[in-house]
Amino acid sequence: MFDVVGIRFKKAGKIYYFDPSEFPVEKNDCVIVETARGVEYGQVVIGRKQVSEDDVVLPLKKVLRIADELDRLQVEENKRLAGDAFAVCQEKITAHALKMKLVDVEYTFDKNKIIFYFTADGRVDFRELVKDLAAIFRTRIELRQIGVRDEAKMLGGIGPCGRVLCCSSFLGDFEPVSIKMAKDQNLSLNPAKISGLCGRLMCCLKYENDNYESAKDDLPDIGKEVATAMGYGKVVGVNLLERKVQVNLYEAEQMLEFSLEEISVV
Repeated sequence: MFDVVGIRFKKAGKIYYFDPSEFPVEKNDCVIVETARGVEYGQVVIGRKQVSEDDVVLPLKKVLRIADELDRLQVEENKRLAGDAFAVCQEKITAHALKMKLVDVEYTFDKNKIIFYFTADGRVDFRELVKDLAAIFRTRIELRQIGVRDEAKMLGGIGPCGRVLCCSSFLGDFEPVSIKMAKDQNLSLNPAKISGLCGRLMCCLKYENDNYESAKDDLPDIGKEVATAMGYGKVVGVNLLERKVQVNLYEAEQMLEFSLEEISVV
């Protein structure tokens, strides 16, 4: 077992485990850690706990120290510099007539690297752009192409439901969403009704999908013959949410709704 704390570097970002070492790290503390990108500033969102070897990626990196006021000011300065870098990069993109949309700019905590996030329909030859940026900022430059879902997560916004986007408020990872989920939930297949701001299927289609799949497995298919206390009939509809079926009774010549316990498949 390993002692770990869960640290997040961005709002609604992924949570990574780190070794708290001898530091009295508690939930909501800000800490300085070493990552694959270099030294980073993050917030503890999961307090000290023990996990098995299967739940961590070894070797487990350590917390370097608990962040202080100077570190917080450094983060604020980095955000200001990132805003300036955004404007400069946008000018250079226009100058080089590149077909790309700049989404966000991020300085690593130690200023060893500037990361420029962008979207584009295809591959972009940005070699000359990188040369220009490296000459201006005199540090390592990384241009990272992201998808439209990542763009929505970074920029945020209000979804069709009237709430702040799930991806920008609490979703750490994007899970696969398929049109089959919308069909199983008897939703309109109109793209405008089931698509989010990013233009992809809404992430919330996944939330209740397991419950719908479970109900679908338990209930008989439409067209199946079933026996009820009122006689035999054929299933003509299903109510997945209430786990009930509509049965067209042969002798009574009427349609009634029955729960799963009130029927048996012939």
